[in-house]
Amino acid sequence: MDAIQAYFSTIPSSHRALILAGGIAFFWVWESAFPLFRFEYRKWPHALVNLFFTATTIVVNFVLAFLLLDASAWVTGAGIGVLSWMGGAPLWLQALVGLLLLDLVGAWLAHFVEHKTPVLWRLHLIHHSDTHIDTTTANRHHPGESVVRFAFTLLAVVVAGAPMWLVFLYQSLSVVLSQFNHANIALPAWLDRALAWVVVSPDMHKVHHHYVLPYTDSNYGNVFSVWD
Repeated sequence: MDAIQAYFSTIPSSHRALILAGGIAFFWVWESAFPLFRFEYRKWPHALVNLFFTATTIVVNFVLAFLLLDASAWVTGAGIGVLSWMGGAPLWLQALVGLLLLDLVGAWLAHFVEHKTPVLWRLHLIHHSDTHIDTTTANRHHPGESVVRFAFTLLAVVVAGAPMWLVFLYQSLSVVLSQFNHANIALPAWLDRALAWVVVSPDMHKVHHHYVLPYTDSNYGNVFSVWD
């Protein structure tokens, strides 16, 4: 755990970019070889649209990154947040609690609010308007939604009292798991069910992209499945 903390405390930007690009490439190859649904669509033109929205998300997060750094430095310095009350707990337990809180407030709650608030739903609809869900859909977000999600991430950092290394760790997990659970891949039923006890699996998340209510208003999870 100490090695993980040390790595994510100083993770280079190039490594974070590699996690994003490497995840898309890995799941792209996987879903091309073993698709869950055999879509009749042109994969590259479809991907270019989604990669454009991925780029806008990266720009929004890059421009606002200083707020995240300042918020994390403030809460850890001032002893604010849940993790500040767990000072004597093992590092692995602090990391687990921090990851759960970042996921609950920064991802699940943001997603839930977007579905329940009409003006935010209109932004989030860009994500749901993709009729061929694959791994590139994971980062298909309107720039306005990226700002909204960033605001919830800030709230999550304050609630958790998360140090920046933990935020970087969560963001890395979030990128890869989101690409995974959106990927058009066929897993053995027993494996998907087993994974769904801990993380959001592809079979679990595909319900969320159903075009009929109330299926669309379910399974808001990003990394951990416990919230759903």
